[in-house]
Amino acid sequence: MELALLVDIGSTYTKATVFNLTELSLKATVKAFTTIKEGIDQGLKEVFDKLTEQGVELEEIDHKLACSSAAGGLKMVAVGLVPELTAEAAKRAALGAGAKVADVYSYELTADEIEEIIGAEPDVILLAGGTDGGNQDIILENAKRLAESELAAPVIVAGNKVVAKEVEETLVAGRKEVYLTDNVMPKLEELNIEPARQKIREVFLEQIIYAKGLDQVEGYLEGVIMPTPSAVMKAAELIAEGTAHEEGLGELMIVDIGGATTDIHSAAKGQPTKGGVNLRGLEEPYVKRTVEGDLGMRYSASSLMESVGEEEVLSFVEEELKDQLLAYIDKIGVEVDYVPTEQEEKEFDLALAKAATNAAINRHVGRIETVYSPFGQQYVQYGKDLTKLDLIIGTGGVVVHSEKPAEILEEGLFNEEEPQILAPLEPKLMLDQDYILSAIGLLAEIKPKEALQLSKNYLTEV
Repeated sequence: MELALLVDIGSTYTKATVFNLTELSLKATVKAFTTIKEGIDQGLKEVFDKLTEQGVELEEIDHKLACSSAAGGLKMVAVGLVPELTAEAAKRAALGAGAKVADVYSYELTADEIEEIIGAEPDVILLAGGTDGGNQDIILENAKRLAESELAAPVIVAGNKVVAKEVEETLVAGRKEVYLTDNVMPKLEELNIEPARQKIREVFLEQIIYAKGLDQVEGYLEGVIMPTPSAVMKAAELIAEGTAHEEGLGELMIVDIGGATTDIHSAAKGQPTKGGVNLRGLEEPYVKRTVEGDLGMRYSASSLMESVGEEEVLSFVEEELKDQLLAYIDKIGVEVDYVPTEQEEKEFDLALAKAATNAAINRHVGRIETVYSPFGQQYVQYGKDLTKLDLIIGTGGVVVHSEKPAEILEEGLFNEEEPQILAPLEPKLMLDQDYILSAIGLLAEIKPKEALQLSKNYLTEV
């Protein structure tokens, strides 16, 4: 019997999943509080004790891998030249590496912005700017200003290749830790984020797991090999594409509604599905992640109300309950661990989840715009066309524990009243009922065939 232990060390909970790879079955799942102050190993030991109580013999486990978003996850700042181009490309590279993007800066960094960056205490700076052979001055000036600052975080240089070495030398002269990789946008509107993603992951493995105390897991596990969002992205790609020997489930989207953010992952090409539509704007990655920090269910519940609009949120509940919903939002913004028990409160969470899903998916997908030229009216697509998407997978407590999960996910589907928003039309809806997506992504690193089959066995249709 071949067993794999996959651990997700989160800021609140440490979750462990044990798969039987011989029988392709889920043997056990447990969770315990992540004990950051006392030492992450303490929470890990509690997880192991719970596994033992469920009959798992730890010495018999063949593979032990972990991912983590503890201690704030992988926190990054992206710096580029033009907001819609190299700065956006740097942001996408950071998000694609599983990072939490604290902020994005464009053009020359001011003294105040340098202080903001230092104050944000990022784990990594991603410094981009200029296409290959394009603007050289901005990235050189930003490197100089960062070099002269009190910045302690390592800097990954992913800009104009013509001056990349000079940028590196400038930062090294300022005693900064520097990593050089390929330009995230070598040609205008052309993305090349994979090298930067890989470099970010290397820095995570070499430096950040020690800075956050995650090295404490050594001796218990084979190591923390990636940030948790990276594991979920890996799962999305595997489930969509399959392996060389087995087909996946088709192009998909993962909707992850949390207490602080709503994260959307898509594994899809997103090309125009209708004739006469031209693509514009920055190239989209096949596996794309967006993080909406104002659309969470607890920490950012009031921000959700503000971003979506009070009228929109209130439209999901009966007229006589609207005042109570407003009071509930005030309550959960303070009691962030609150779990509703009354039916009315469950309806309030359902309303918030619907609003978060709709807004987050609308931001993630592309849109069609009508433009006028000397040759007449034309249709232009910005972002991904996901109208023909095969599958949406819901995860996160509010979806998984909801009595009406399909209603939540359906709120993100194509709306005929807003035909310009290219949201999915008729996808299959599934749930990550056992919270296995990050475990599937970890397992895919060593056993992709088994990881794919397990995902098919344990994702449930709704």
